[in-house]
Amino acid sequence: MASSDRTCLDVELRAERGSRAARRLRRSGYVPGVVYGIGGGTVAFKAEALRLRAVLAEGHALFDVAVDGDREPVIVKEQQREPIHGRVVHIDLLKVRLDEKIQSTVPLELEGVEEAPGVKEGGVLEHVTRELNIEALPTDIPDRIVADVSGLGVAETMTLGSITPPRGVTLLDDLEETVVATVTVPSEIVEEPEVEEEAELVGEEGELTPEQAAAAAEEGAEAPAGEEAAGGETSESQS
Repeated sequence: MASSDRTCLDVELRAERGSRAARRLRRSGYVPGVVYGIGGGTVAFKAEALRLRAVLAEGHALFDVAVDGDREPVIVKEQQREPIHGRVVHIDLLKVRLDEKIQSTVPLELEGVEEAPGVKEGGVLEHVTRELNIEALPTDIPDRIVADVSGLGVAETMTLGSITPPRGVTLLDDLEETVVATVTVPSEIVEEPEVEEEAELVGEEGELTPEQAAAAAEEGAEAPAGEEAAGGETSESQS
């Protein structure tokens, strides 16, 4: 890809450093950052927040940064975001040589989730690994790597060895140990009849169950006879 085809982020040099200066920049609509590797050192810059957000949203692993008009190919080295809104508050860029391979990370996305037999049978597909470590020339770094999981069945697992990387890209993670996705069977839900059966045994709101009521009725029917017998013995003893 020619430099003219790559996205370019125009930035301005900044002299002030420190947290207080960074807060002032953010209030003014800028994001502070640093480019590593230019002239063997680092260059501190500020970028318009809206423009930076647009460049990052494109998702390109490689883009250009223009410092005082001089364009340099860079990749994102590190970015700090707000914990709540997710806005970038600081970014580190790394200048790269286009003829030298570098190590980087790229997103791993899934396709064919709804078509997977295991999902159709009621299983739950879990996306386990979401980023991959790779090695490639800067111009060969893909924006993302996609894994097709449309063939996964229930209780099946896909490992990294099932993925063919793009040309010029070497996967650095363990091919057999790195789990990409798996389909699990949801746990069985305890059925209500067990609760109802327990309610029948103890009765509702203190009322007797039909079995308990029948047993009580039988005891009540037998009680008078016992009492008469007891009363007869008393009369005889008094006479």
